Amino acid sequence: MSNGATNHGAGGEPHQQASGDEQVLTTNHGVPVSDNQNSLKSGRRGPTLLEDFVLREKIFHFDHERIPERIVHARGSGAHGFFEATADISELSKAAVFKKGEKTEVFVRFSTVAGGAGSVDTPRDVRGFAVKFYTTEGNWDLVGNNIPVFFIQDAIKFPDLVHAVKMEADRAYPQAGSAHDTFWDWASLMPESTHMLMWAMSDRTLPRSFRMMEGFGVHTFKLVNADGHASFVKLHWKPRLGLQSTIWDEALKLQAADNDYQRRDLWEAIDTGAFPQWDLGIQVFDQAFAEAQPYDVLDATKLIPEEDVPVRIVGTLTLNRNPDNFFAETEQVAFLPTNIVPGIDFTNDPLLQGRLFSYLDTQNSRLGTTNFHQIPINAPRCPFGNFQRDGKMQTQVPKGRANYEPNSLAAHGEEGGPRESRDRGFRTVTAPSGSDEQGEKLRVRAELFADHYSQARLFYRSQTPAEQAHIASSFVFELSKVGLLDQVPPRMVANLRNVDEDLARRVADGLGIDLPEKAPAAREPVDLPSSGALSIHKNMKETLDGRAVGILFAEGSDASTLDSLVAAVEAEGGKAVLVSPKVNGAPLSDGSKRKADGQLAGTPSQLFDAVAVVVSEDGCAALLKEAAAVQFVMDAFGHLKAIGASAEAQPLLDKAGVQKDEGVTTPDGSFVSAAKRRFYDREPAIRMLA
Repeated sequence: MSNGATNHGAGGEPHQQASGDEQVLTTNHGVPVSDNQNSLKSGRRGPTLLEDFVLREKIFHFDHERIPERIVHARGSGAHGFFEATADISELSKAAVFKKGEKTEVFVRFSTVAGGAGSVDTPRDVRGFAVKFYTTEGNWDLVGNNIPVFFIQDAIKFPDLVHAVKMEADRAYPQAGSAHDTFWDWASLMPESTHMLMWAMSDRTLPRSFRMMEGFGVHTFKLVNADGHASFVKLHWKPRLGLQSTIWDEALKLQAADNDYQRRDLWEAIDTGAFPQWDLGIQVFDQAFAEAQPYDVLDATKLIPEEDVPVRIVGTLTLNRNPDNFFAETEQVAFLPTNIVPGIDFTNDPLLQGRLFSYLDTQNSRLGTTNFHQIPINAPRCPFGNFQRDGKMQTQVPKGRANYEPNSLAAHGEEGGPRESRDRGFRTVTAPSGSDEQGEKLRVRAELFADHYSQARLFYRSQTPAEQAHIASSFVFELSKVGLLDQVPPRMVANLRNVDEDLARRVADGLGIDLPEKAPAAREPVDLPSSGALSIHKNMKETLDGRAVGILFAEGSDASTLDSLVAAVEAEGGKAVLVSPKVNGAPLSDGSKRKADGQLAGTPSQLFDAVAVVVSEDGCAALLKEAAAVQFVMDAFGHLKAIGASAEAQPLLDKAGVQKDEGVTTPDGSFVSAAKRRFYDREPAIRMLA
């Protein structure tokens, strides 16, 4: 069960080598593999080559592991709309979709990544943000996420990433979450994932709504004008409602309150005419800028700070129509990165290059089988072994949970699986095969890809203290779920020391472990200028537009106060939702009866962005005996929301443990002002953060 020797390539990627008589990693047809970390390229930064049968077989098999739902991004929500170009960028691109004034029909699908189609809306997870433009020149699919970077630098590692983060192979849990052994085992062995981990452990993976999150194309693309001149471009979606996230505890309770919270939020916003909007922004730069950076712009684990290249707004996306049939539209829509139009082009980003020939096969063959090599006439007559798994008509029964690499399972007494072999593995001839081909065919990474920590440090240090506490606490929670692999948490903390010493100490202290030695960095990180654009808290809009305010009332509540509060919330663009112990409402102080929008027991405060409590003395006395009322106020306070309460409600606030601060007000104009934001300064007093 030896792990063999581990060597590192020019990009800092780990190569676990077979030694002696250990099992050698092979293709499904028994051909030994020499390098399982890098796809075959024409030159160090050249395009990925179609002759790379190792990459093609690995991705081909992976694409068919789940039928019929998507392997990743299985749980999705979609909507129709249009994109309107608002700026003339003909000097950059000849694409018709960017002609000023042009309106293009679109279909957008938002999704989680790790969970299955039957999972929930609110786990800590990356969100997919895929847009299909039905342009006059053909379909353009911008298939991105709500985070501008990714875990890996080369598409050949995508199956390993997803295998590690999905349900563990031998037990089929946990669902829709990364807080478990195999993901953190993999991540701790893949330093290139560190920058993405900062984002994943931040509040970016707990969005308040699809309507309040950014979208990114992730990769560097090219814009091409009518003269054939090309510029590099990064693509951004900026929400008109601003950025907002939930609190981790709130997200857990949202799951209990409504498994379809974000799906419902999107549907109802469109159904009521509150059409979500995003501005499309571009960061454009040339080769000279690219070569001057301390990172490689074709590295998907890197972003370009907006302070270095400002985002230029070129159009607006509006979603104005819900699907007529979920299966026919949202489930069957097929996004392909290869769907491109004149005026837009690809780069040699090795992650993008792999996606370009993966998606078509995925979408075209969701009911097919990848296991044709197990049919006797096709089966190799020599031993073979790899980490490909499952699929239709699978006849083998792999044991254990080693279905990804690198892994350290052997060091913990488990079977670690086969390893690549430089000596026995197939090697491609590096010399050019034609006079028009430039450079060598190589399985390598550019040396700048070896910097795995500088931008992770940039991201962490660009956050507010509250966001940094959330990141540290997220690492503590997730790593605390690592079970028998006791080497993993110290190894991850050792990596974090390259990001920020204070972060590493906080995580180690939260886990109750000694601070380990700093992990050697393949390339020493550098300090980069802080970027305010990377922080959710620094970009939140103080507004009630698109937000919901829950107003708890009971028998005898003051009618004038209730009416004034509803009017004030709606005047600011918010949605006032009346909540009462009985859904048919209660008689008010003026003798009128007010119907509630939701029953207290089924309408918890985590459904709202702020809450108010308008009750009489008798009404408060009754609510003191109602656990749901106490929890309603307690959760709102714990989730850092504004609370507007009448003087008669003070006993309820006292019982819920609410302490007076600037976010606890009277139910008048001061509450409406406070309701536009969260009160993160409150958090250290109510929960222990790392």
